[in-house]
Amino acid sequence: MSLGIVVVAHVPEMATGLAKLLHSIAPAISITAAGGNSVGAIGTSMDQIERAFKANQATELLVFYDFGSAKRNVELAAAFGDKNTYIYDTAFTEGAFTAATMLASGQDRAAINAAVQRIVIK
Repeated sequence: MSLGIVVVAHVPEMATGLAKLLHSIAPAISITAAGGNSVGAIGTSMDQIERAFKANQATELLVFYDFGSAKRNVELAAAFGDKNTYIYDTAFTEGAFTAATMLASGQDRAAINAAVQRIVIK
């Protein structure tokens, strides 16, 4: 079992920018991004999310999204995917950053779950 991170945002540059930041702090962790809709405009796309899931080298995915329809598309992609997928309703940047730093330091998913509970968005 290995854990990876997927970030999903409505704006392509938000997703790729956050993934770039996370790569810089956790270079050994598989991190992929899905941003924008199917034509690269603002929105989200289940197809893009599915590609990010498949491109991620990990067997289990910690998924962070910005808001709204991104969650619905993440849930749909997870339902059709073949990897265990854990979707976090946390502050987008802070949640992904917390997970990346904790994975880089050898923490497990239970520790990450406990840590991000403090930044859950309801």
